[in-house]
Amino acid sequence: MLSLLHIENIAVIEQADISFDRGFNVLTGETGAGKSIVIDAISAILGERAYRDMIRTGTAKASVRAVFTDVPEYSWFSENGVEYDPETVIQREVYLDGKNVCRVNGSLVSVSILRKLGIQLINIHGQHDSASLFDEENHLNFLDAFADNESLRSDYSGKYQAVASLRREIADLTMDEGEKLRRMETLKYQISEIEKANLQPGEDETLEQRRKILQNAEKLSSGMEEAVECLYGGDDTDGAAGLLAQAEHALARLGRFSDSYQALHDRVADLMYQVQDAAEEVRDARDDLSYSADELEQIESRLDVIHKLRRKYGVTCEDILSYLEKAKQELDEIEFADDHLERLKGKLKKAEKAAWDAALQLRGNRKDWAKRLSERILTELTQLDMPRVQFSCRFQELELTANGADGVAFYMSANAGEALKPMSKVASGGELARIMLAMKNVLAEKDQVNTLIFDEVDTGVSGRAAQKVAEKLRSVAAHKQVLCVTHLPQLAALADTHLLIAKSERQGRTFTTVTPLDLEGRKRELARIMGGAQITETTLKSAEEMLLR
Repeated sequence: MLSLLHIENIAVIEQADISFDRGFNVLTGETGAGKSIVIDAISAILGERAYRDMIRTGTAKASVRAVFTDVPEYSWFSENGVEYDPETVIQREVYLDGKNVCRVNGSLVSVSILRKLGIQLINIHGQHDSASLFDEENHLNFLDAFADNESLRSDYSGKYQAVASLRREIADLTMDEGEKLRRMETLKYQISEIEKANLQPGEDETLEQRRKILQNAEKLSSGMEEAVECLYGGDDTDGAAGLLAQAEHALARLGRFSDSYQALHDRVADLMYQVQDAAEEVRDARDDLSYSADELEQIESRLDVIHKLRRKYGVTCEDILSYLEKAKQELDEIEFADDHLERLKGKLKKAEKAAWDAALQLRGNRKDWAKRLSERILTELTQLDMPRVQFSCRFQELELTANGADGVAFYMSANAGEALKPMSKVASGGELARIMLAMKNVLAEKDQVNTLIFDEVDTGVSGRAAQKVAEKLRSVAAHKQVLCVTHLPQLAALADTHLLIAKSERQGRTFTTVTPLDLEGRKRELARIMGGAQITETTLKSAEEMLLR
């Protein structure tokens, strides 16, 4: 559960430490006091998007630090190399230049990695969630989440992907006769052109190296002659090899006088042999150096052929030869397409049967769980003072899709005698808030998230319905930590922990504080919620009665 939230320099909150307890935690305060900022701060440590605009004016960065206790040992920790601790600390800093620094138990993680942990720690439910309830495209996902049929969906998905792959392959092979003939002619021309060139792997590199030698043949020849003369000597000079031989001969006579002279002789002898070997290699290289203008012209002509093929089929000879093999394979496939198509159609028929079997199994599972979902939501709505509501999951049978062969839409009737209609067309604001709470409560039973946050989901609810919503949230808080931002006194009165968010001005700056309320503070805050700024003995008395029920 979320135990502690430390906020620094986020909007009007300069610094705040907020402690949350188990059970039902309520946050109240005047409109604009900063309740949404607290939720934004929690969203930030869950890996949601954070903007530079949230940084308090005049400061360089905003930071949030959260302490979670009793955290299960999720596989996320080992998968991301983060040390596991049941008391997990998450910290995030947002800088003016847009940089984000996120740490979990001291280890740096990316925002996207942090988000994967965040969804396992807290679920935030806000007014915007009603839009997802209206959208029928999400209804199938709601049902599947409740049914917990991931294994069935996974099995179906694999079979559907096989069908989709075969359909794409058949479509690629299916073309009209004119297109087929044009493609065959193109491939035959390309194959003939490449085969006529009779390329060899690496031929282009070999030719380019030989061309470089031929283009610089005179420089190479001159250099070789000079090197030979330096090593062997000429008419007027002794070469290095001859001079070293003389030095070796002179030192050989001195070896008998001292070991040091012998060592010196050995070194010079070694140099003499090395230079003699090198001299022979240089002479052989000079003798082997041959070139002609005809050879250079032939190489240029050959490279021109290869260059033209490169522009069409690949960067190297290997690429061009690889293209040749692919072209031959494609030509074979087209020429024998009819036979291949028949084989693929046979495979597709079997794959579609397997996919339909999985889709029908998934449909049966969904319909079973749709009845249970309807029953559970109706039970919840009855407890939320909507005893005459009707709710149903309507199925539409479709062709095979990525999600199965079913379309699902939620239908309801809020009043007796009214026909079931799509949910978006019949629910008022207050009814929608209760429907959303009912659905969230039902779906929350299926996940392992221990903390739920409800951000003003009670909008449009009042009177008896508000009391029912409050009792439902307190019921949820019996087995999960619940944080609720609200304007309803009925909700605030049932809280285990009541936090007041208040705004003030000092020296021309706005500051927001978060204060846990004692019994007397709760009385005054409830009185304010019920009666506005003018707190009277009557509203205080009513507040006290609500707290002592």
